[in-house]
Parts: sequence; structure tokens; C-alpha cells
Amino acid sequence: MSERQRANHQRDPIADLRRIAFLLERANEATYRVRAFRSAAKALAALPVEEVAERARAGKLTELAGVGDVTARCVAESLAGEEPVYLRRLLATEGTDLDAEATALRTALRGDCHTHSDWSDGGSPIEEMALAAVELGHEYLVLTDHSPRLKVARGLTADRLRRQLDHVARVNEALPEGFRILTGIEVDILADGSLDQDEALLARLDVVVGSVHSGLNDDRAKMTRRMLAAIANPHLDILGHCTGRMVSSRPAGVTGPGDRGHRARTRAESDFDADAVFAACVEHDVAVEINSRPERQDPPKRLIRRALEAGCRFAINTDAHAPGQLDWQRFGCERAARCGVPADRVINTWAADELVAWTRA
Repeated sequence: MSERQRANHQRDPIADLRRIAFLLERANEATYRVRAFRSAAKALAALPVEEVAERARAGKLTELAGVGDVTARCVAESLAGEEPVYLRRLLATEGTDLDAEATALRTALRGDCHTHSDWSDGGSPIEEMALAAVELGHEYLVLTDHSPRLKVARGLTADRLRRQLDHVARVNEALPEGFRILTGIEVDILADGSLDQDEALLARLDVVVGSVHSGLNDDRAKMTRRMLAAIANPHLDILGHCTGRMVSSRPAGVTGPGDRGHRARTRAESDFDADAVFAACVEHDVAVEINSRPERQDPPKRLIRRALEAGCRFAINTDAHAPGQLDWQRFGCERAARCGVPADRVINTWAADELVAWTRA
């Protein structure tokens, strides 16, 4: 905001537009709605504050590419010092509160170990994802864009991943003190159980999440062998969305290139020997992800309980592809709490240094 805005006690219209987009993402609304507000915020951020105010007074905001009638109305209300009606309605219709157990678990979380940016199939730059995590009170965010075999999600080649590591280092220098982005990847577990990235690069990363994205209908014996081989790899830290299921056909409200890794569909669970897989996770100290995406809810509660009984550690992650989705950890916490998962078994209740020390070990 300019000094003149502060003197007049005006709101920041760009911040209001971004807040609306965040709340729409969190509510899993349609992509086009989210994009409308993020596009308008981007268009206005490129202009001087005085020009935005003059266009609003003259009714010419909609002449700008990316600004429509609804977003222009929000900007005008914000410039007038009023909370935009659209924002007020979103805040008034937010979801229900968490119960005590889920709230305690959510409060204990210090970061998120599975997130995506526009370097692969996410909808926002790394910087925006990080700043949203800061606003949510996180101490760290693990960036885990996809690996090269997942071409539909613009998976990172070894060269692109190296460039991303350099970029993250620069971004970290500009972030608020006490917060940092941890480097990572969501690496494909290939048909033979190997991990889809250069071994030396995997060794450089802070956190490696491994997930099955192909051959999800493999028979039980083949899928079990595949998962056991991946879990035994010393670079794997977290087993991501282990059943691969989709319980809802509702599309996720992201703003990237169609969120191609999460198309609207339902999908049955992959078949594998859960007892053998969870025993291997305990043996090799690999955490089992509780994926918070509403359309995944993976693993199902019966498998969370079996993993808990086996002695597994867990990571409650969002698999976020947009800033607003970073607040989806509440869904994972609800499911974990119902299954009796204690905070001391969840690795992202640890401080960043403790988490990295564990992955390095």
C-alpha cells in the first residue's frame, strides 16, 4: 500500500483479491473462480496504486486484461475502505470447527512435507506457496514437485531440479526469519520399485516422498514387491498416498495447467499386502503419509489404524497444488485423530532441523 492509502485507512485491494482466492482454494471451489481473482490481483499488482484508484473511480478496471465485473467490484469496495462483500460471504460460510483432538494435532504440526509449485503441476510460484505457509503459522514447507517420468505433471528432469534447488536457496534468503523452504521431491515409484530420479540428486534433498502414479491396477503380489523395493531404498523418507485411491469426482480448485495430476474421477484402491508394507516402513523408518486432499483421503482409516498398530511414523500432508490448499491439513488431522494417531508419531510435528536430521540418518 502507498502512504496515501495508509493515511486514508484504505484496504489493500490486491491483498483482498488474494485472500478471496486463498479461501476459494481452501473450499475446493472450481478452478475458474480461483483463477479470476488471482489473475486480477496479478494485473493490478503491475500498476501504480494511484492508477488502480483512478481506474476504479472512472469505472475502467474491466478494461484491464484479467479483471472482470466481480473482481472490479471487490476492488472498488476495498478502495472505499470496506471489506468486499464477496470476501465477507466467504468468511461467513467457512467450514466447521475441528474437535479438540484434531485441533491439538493440527496445532502441533510445524510444517507440510508434500507440496507442489508451478515448476510442475501446481498453480502458483514457489514464493507464493511459501508466503501462504508463513501466514498459516508454519515453520517450514517442503517443496516436492514431481519427477521426470510423470510428464503429464511436467515432472522435473535432473537439470530442472538442480535449477530449482538454486532458486529455493535464493528464495530462502528473502523469506521471514524463522521460516524456510526445505528441498524435496515427490518421486515416482517405478514398476521395479526404483525411484525416478538421479540417486546423487536424491541424496542432496531434505525430504523424499515416493508415490505410485502408474500401474495402479497391478496385481497384489506385483504391487507389494514394487512398494517393498521402494521402501528399502535409503533415500525414501515418506510413502505417499499409498493406495492411490480417489473417493470423489469433484475437481480440486487449483490454478495451474488443469491440475492434471488430479483430474475429476474416482478410482479404487490399489491392492497390496498392507501388513508387509507397513512392517517394511517400520524396519526402514519410512513414514506413511496421511494425505489431506479431500478427493483422496488416503490411506483409508482402516489402513491408518493398521499402520499405527504396526508402529509406523506418519506425515500429515496436504499435497497442495495451490496456496489455499495448504490449509487442508485440518482434514488429515481429523482422520488421524479419529484413528488415535498421537502427535509424537507424526514427523511434521518436529522442528525443521530435527526433521532433516532424521531424513539424513
